[in-house]
Amino acid sequence: MSSTQHIIQFILDDKIVTIDFEKQGISPTLTVLNYLRSLPSHKGVKEGCAEGDCGACTVVVAELDQTEKLHYKAVNSCLVFLPMIHGNQLIAVENLAIKKGNEIQLHPVQQAMVDLNGSQCGYCTPGIIMAMFALYKNQKTPSRKIIEDALTGNLCRCTGYQPILNAAQIACKNGNHDRFTKKEKETISLLKKIRKRSIAITALNQKYFQPKTIHEVFELLENHPNATIINGSTDTALKQTKKFELLEVIIDLSAIDELNFYQEKENEFLIGSGLSLENIKSNLNGALLAFTEMLNVFASKQIRNLATLGGNIATASPISDTIPLLMAYKAKIKLRSKTRERNISIEDFIRGYRKTNLQKNEIIHSICIPKPNKQIVRFYKISKRKDLDISTVSAGFRLELSDDKVSDICLAYGGMAEIPKQAKSTEKFLIHKEWSLTNIKKAADILKEEFMPISDARSGAEFRKIAAKNLLIKFYEETKLQYASA
Repeated sequence: MSSTQHIIQFILDDKIVTIDFEKQGISPTLTVLNYLRSLPSHKGVKEGCAEGDCGACTVVVAELDQTEKLHYKAVNSCLVFLPMIHGNQLIAVENLAIKKGNEIQLHPVQQAMVDLNGSQCGYCTPGIIMAMFALYKNQKTPSRKIIEDALTGNLCRCTGYQPILNAAQIACKNGNHDRFTKKEKETISLLKKIRKRSIAITALNQKYFQPKTIHEVFELLENHPNATIINGSTDTALKQTKKFELLEVIIDLSAIDELNFYQEKENEFLIGSGLSLENIKSNLNGALLAFTEMLNVFASKQIRNLATLGGNIATASPISDTIPLLMAYKAKIKLRSKTRERNISIEDFIRGYRKTNLQKNEIIHSICIPKPNKQIVRFYKISKRKDLDISTVSAGFRLELSDDKVSDICLAYGGMAEIPKQAKSTEKFLIHKEWSLTNIKKAADILKEEFMPISDARSGAEFRKIAAKNLLIKFYEETKLQYASA
């Protein structure tokens, strides 16, 4: 790769920090959590689960957007490899308060937590504070729903959450001005000094690449065909934090602007594979209602700030939330290699358990979602808890009626087979039949026998069969009302 650098730089404690992984003997897959914990003055960040489930490790990353303004986002530092914050500002809980003489002036979110008794044992408090800080910087007088969404990724065993929610509401009434507002021009100036070139790091038997262009990716794939590709790392990071695997070669696509886009056209939405799920949610702004509803219960804001649609699809998880819904939307996947480009349907992209149709030296470029015309599309998720939980069963359904008969239908499920899968026999039974409760009950009986799900920690096989059947009946009841009111 031409014009590469072997170091990373970011802002911490209001100054530029330079990391030379080889000279300093640091692994390029050192997480931001463990980096901060290695410093004598940043012990506030905590490890609770090491898988993005508890929020105790939450920090805030401030990055320059296209208008050269700072955007603040909360992330799980246990899932972020240190090179991923290159060119950004890293803000930890120790950075919020200001020391004036012998007195410490707390940040408004910290003061609100003190005043409203939002902290008890204190272990989870730094992560909660940082999630609240990101909310404070991005929202003025947020609604209860927005506050709950911002704090969904933070678990607390002590308080029952109400004091925390109250503290967030009170703190954000003060506006988003603080010491960071006063220093924004200085921070932006420092960030502009950091040269964002492609990164190539070799240290401790690992190689970590962060290319800036898609052409560099193909060059890297030719030289490292077995490399692990990441674009958010919320899934891949668990291989290290939970399974203690050594990730020998990583190609990080997160710095490629060509993969980070959103376009709404007359008949379709085009989404770059590198766009975060939270950015997709913001851009949709209520369009593609079922997709928005799915994102509302997808993990937490910290994870959605990192996770990408392309990365989620590439995992080919059998319990995926996005893939069944993309099947219902008739989504197409654009794949790119050095020599060609091809478009395939989402169902053809998934080839088996954790296996995809990606060919050698090929990456997911973008996802095309057609705008539903007369079709009704719905998403359903069954899980042990509403937020921040893996699905027991997920479903993406599509329906179009003509003269009260089914002219088009898709019943796609996650959690029912080794891959996200359509109930083809049930669909075949319903096509051209009247959309009636009698036919739905017959179809539900077919559906119950169509899949052979496994029993695992989340559910038994029989429950999954019953749940899948009941979701079809629920879909009928909802669509019946919708068509009746149309």
